[in-house]
Amino acid sequence: MASGLGGLNKSPNGVVIGLAQLTLPDPHTRDELWTQTQKVVSMIGKARRSMPGMDLIVFPEYSLHGLSMDTSPDIMCTLDGPEVAALKQACIDHSIWGCFSIMEANPHGNPYNSGIIVDDTGEVRLYYRKLHPWVPVEPWEPGNLGIPVCDGPRGSKLALIICHDGMFPEMARECAYKGAEIMIRTAGYTAPIRHSWKITNQVNSFTNLMQTASVCMCGSDGTFDSMGEAMFVDFDGTPMAEGGGRADEIVSCELRPDLVREARKHWGVENNIYQFGHRGYVAVKGGAQDCPYTYMHDLAAGQYRLPWEDEVVHTDGSSCGFAAPERLYNPHSQE
Repeated sequence: MASGLGGLNKSPNGVVIGLAQLTLPDPHTRDELWTQTQKVVSMIGKARRSMPGMDLIVFPEYSLHGLSMDTSPDIMCTLDGPEVAALKQACIDHSIWGCFSIMEANPHGNPYNSGIIVDDTGEVRLYYRKLHPWVPVEPWEPGNLGIPVCDGPRGSKLALIICHDGMFPEMARECAYKGAEIMIRTAGYTAPIRHSWKITNQVNSFTNLMQTASVCMCGSDGTFDSMGEAMFVDFDGTPMAEGGGRADEIVSCELRPDLVREARKHWGVENNIYQFGHRGYVAVKGGAQDCPYTYMHDLAAGQYRLPWEDEVVHTDGSSCGFAAPERLYNPHSQE
């Protein structure tokens, strides 16, 4: 499927998305965080000016906070704080949807690594907390809001996952199972992950008949080098548009969720999202609908354990300078 020259030739059923390969920042004070917020606000304006037909602009994970892993309360955000308010207002001012990353204050533990999707009236349509922090490197609290899906621009269904989440096939499958036609993946990944980034973006699309739009931070903060690598993938696993390593470039593409819906209804061979729950429907009516996967049963029962569990070396963040935690996870804390 063509991308409509990145959205320049927009079809009646198209959704044009921009992926901002934002320059990697390194804020450590409230003033520096605010300066970076204003940089993101200015990029929203750039997105609207450069592509009048753009429906949604996506910013990477860590676009406000950088990769320092600094958990200082002074630079944490809240949904009702000034940074999020500025991002909402920019969406209103430029009549565009936006996807944003914040490190969210958590009075009951470590901060959350959170993402929001805001519509063109400034309303938060989707609010997600990263389920799989990139251990042992990241100190963030495991997310407790599940994987939400929202109605997006032009009749689309959107889901958002963050960085390392995309390495788990169950994440993309959950997005599709809940109806997402376009899955956004924001990240701060650096160059060693480039190959894994590309193949998982493609697999996540193909195995779920879902289009994916993924982007990393870009450039250097003097210590880390994020890779950019914006990437749109069609529901058959074919890359539609890709960026490279040019900081502050906005890579755009027209996606067609109507064709996703068509494929999900009419594909026979490789309609994997349906066939997963209807095994062998040629032989037995409706297919087998049991759960033959040991790891799923064990995980649900709180008994997930690998055959090599006792040999795993890294089981906390001590190798990256974080003290080993003593408290247990509380999935019911919503604060």
